[in-house]
Amino acid sequence: MTYENRHVAQHYFTTDPEVASRPAPVRVSLRGLELQLQSDRGVFAYAHLDRGTEILLRTVPDPPDGELLDLGCGYGPIAITIALLAPSARVWALDVNRRALELTARNATAVGAANVTAVPPDAVPDDVAFSAIYSNPPVRLGKAQLQALLRYWLSRLQPEGVAYLVVQRHLGADTLAAWLAAEGFGVLRVRSRQGYRVLEVRHGATSDHHGDRDS
Repeated sequence: MTYENRHVAQHYFTTDPEVASRPAPVRVSLRGLELQLQSDRGVFAYAHLDRGTEILLRTVPDPPDGELLDLGCGYGPIAITIALLAPSARVWALDVNRRALELTARNATAVGAANVTAVPPDAVPDDVAFSAIYSNPPVRLGKAQLQALLRYWLSRLQPEGVAYLVVQRHLGADTLAAWLAAEGFGVLRVRSRQGYRVLEVRHGATSDHHGDRDS
């Protein structure tokens, strides 16, 4: 993951970042979309599109309809892209960072992604199950917290649902894949590029850590 500086890195997954706001535009050009989004200090990937996020969005198949989840939305590039590709779906954009949620909501409105719902995690009704989950997860939370986060939200996949996670290899992507498999999930590494792994995660399927494509 890329951070503006050490100070901002301490705050992007806190509820109320202490660092002063300084909005900056980010151009997102992929999947046939040309988006002008706003980022801000104290939110993940300030003033740029994170490389892992870009690789994830270029890798995943067209999203299904139904309830979709962007876990750790930042300023919203994943949620908004997925929402525009699947206009009949409802995309839940989750983050603990209030500044991130405000940015995602404003960015979604600005580009016409009316099917994005940007809320904190506890605002998602307990009976919502997801057709697909997308995440560039906050690995710097720490191992125990990250595992608890993923264990909870992946358990809310529909029986035939799928999750796509992007993690840097040197930040523990392969260790994370092995842990997910040990938790009973089926894990397929669908892409390796520039040090990033894109993992496809399903309920109870056979794991295959060697199915990736490097392109």
